[in-house]
Amino acid sequence: MTKKQKRELKKIIAAVAVLLAMILIPVPQPWRLVLFLIPYVIAGGDVLKTAVRNIGHGQIFDENFLMGIATIGAFLVGEYTEGVAVMIFYQVGELFQSYAVGKSRTSIAQLMDIRPDYANVERDGQLVTVDPEEVEIGQEIVVKAGERIPLDGVVVSGQSMIDTSALTGESVPRKALEGSEVLSGCINQSGRLVIRVTKEFGESTVSKVLDLVENAASQKAPMENFITRFARYYTPAVVFAAVALAVLPPLLVEGAAFSDWGYRALTFLVISCPCALVISVPMGFFGGIGAASRHGVLVKGSNYLEALAHAEIAVFDKTGTLTRGTFSVTEIQSQPGIDQRELLHMAALAEAASNHPIAVSIRTAWGSPVTQEDVDSVEEIAGHGIRALAGNRRILAGNRRLMDRFGIVCDEVETIGTAVYVAVDGMYWGAIVISDRIKETAADTLKALKRAGLKKTVMLTGDNAGAAQKVAQCLGIDSVYAELLPGDKVERVKELMAETSEKGKLMFAGDGINDAPVLAMADIGVAMGAMGSDAAIEAADVVLIDDRLEQLLVAMRVAKGTLAIVKQNIVFALGVKGVILVLGALGYANMWLAVFADVGVAVIAILNSMRALKI
Repeated sequence: MTKKQKRELKKIIAAVAVLLAMILIPVPQPWRLVLFLIPYVIAGGDVLKTAVRNIGHGQIFDENFLMGIATIGAFLVGEYTEGVAVMIFYQVGELFQSYAVGKSRTSIAQLMDIRPDYANVERDGQLVTVDPEEVEIGQEIVVKAGERIPLDGVVVSGQSMIDTSALTGESVPRKALEGSEVLSGCINQSGRLVIRVTKEFGESTVSKVLDLVENAASQKAPMENFITRFARYYTPAVVFAAVALAVLPPLLVEGAAFSDWGYRALTFLVISCPCALVISVPMGFFGGIGAASRHGVLVKGSNYLEALAHAEIAVFDKTGTLTRGTFSVTEIQSQPGIDQRELLHMAALAEAASNHPIAVSIRTAWGSPVTQEDVDSVEEIAGHGIRALAGNRRILAGNRRLMDRFGIVCDEVETIGTAVYVAVDGMYWGAIVISDRIKETAADTLKALKRAGLKKTVMLTGDNAGAAQKVAQCLGIDSVYAELLPGDKVERVKELMAETSEKGKLMFAGDGINDAPVLAMADIGVAMGAMGSDAAIEAADVVLIDDRLEQLLVAMRVAKGTLAIVKQNIVFALGVKGVILVLGALGYANMWLAVFADVGVAVIAILNSMRALKI
């Protein structure tokens, strides 16, 4: 409990003690009114002060205004005990509500408590502790057993087991060996690791995770926006309805007493307060975002969480999304008179600056170090490949379209894998065939997504039709479109979006720079967080930290569970309020029941919202 909550609790206890004394000790009028004002001011002083301040700012119709009018009205009709008791009960509810919200935020903060405090850098033979933001790319850091990895990097020496649960939700530790990529925010469990930093702190995984979660609440779901608009019009409407309830019956109905109808109107006001909806709905989505992050899924806003629950069509990129993205050279087809090793060398030079899995596999097959210094210039031609200048050699490395674009005559390479065509100084030298493997869980995940409500699965890829069809057949994908440029993917997704129902959404999952336009355009863009490019992660609405497709299934389950909880809160709050509003207007509901309809319903709805954290 915070200091503020403790202070509020003391005020409530003091107000209850004074109220009990007033009830037990008979006090004559007019002192009775004056003495009852003491516990009322103790309990409700802040409420009245806030109401006056909000009215000054033009925010009139809120719960503070409603409670102030209702309880002052109770005093005016002589119901002193009820007026004080209602304000105390309201404050008890507010305290409990504050505690529940605080617990929810603390739970999410604990889930995301992954920010590293320091990094160990070796200087003059001594380990020095520095701020992670001071460490530059290329520097080596030392992570001892039990410490949190502060920055993304590659293991230079040592081996250990890495606990990735804070980022990925995966409880089984992973082995980190020399050459392994490691992510910031994970915990080194056993051995000492020396890591070469590959990303600055601001661009590291842990920094992006924290930034995404901290900013997630700024993107409101359509349902949240509806509740905000609803409260804006609903509250003034019920205030005017209460005024009519107080004034019209005494004027129009013979024998109707103003004191009786005024009390009903005051009760009606307290019942009408929409705080249960205004608080519990955003809190439900906030809890859902926290639950998703615990399982390694970053959702950038509650609007995307709601959209996930309505996903009907799932579109997937192939390489790095449905497949592992761990390529290896399986065949080299060189033209007569061209040495295969020299062909591989030219391709490795062209791919020297790229981190794409295909480029990495070519450099790995070449076996000798190749750096950007070996190449004079490199130009990436989106959807085609690379044009490079190395020494006096002009190298082209890419797909068949690249060869056609530069007038290079070559035959189509028939292969299951991906063919990288290579031309040097305007002559076709041959092709390097690279194969990828389908992710082990991809087929089961796609089947489970269908069971979860998806109507159609589609694969879009720039790869050749043969390789694409084989992957689609293995995974049971409904439709496949191959040999696409980034612009072609955008057009295909536009066509597919037209196939969704009125409320249905299209989800696209990808990892490459060329996927960024589609990720930004789709209703829900899902990026692979580990192998995905920075552009893809930036453009996406949902990020799978560990690249595991089954995390997408978790995201959909969390989204559907969260939406169900939010709908429960809406139905419950409006249902209870509707019934008690009618009872209040008819004179069957007193002020106690009115406060339950306001504070009690809000507390129950908030507790229900907290269940989203446990999905």
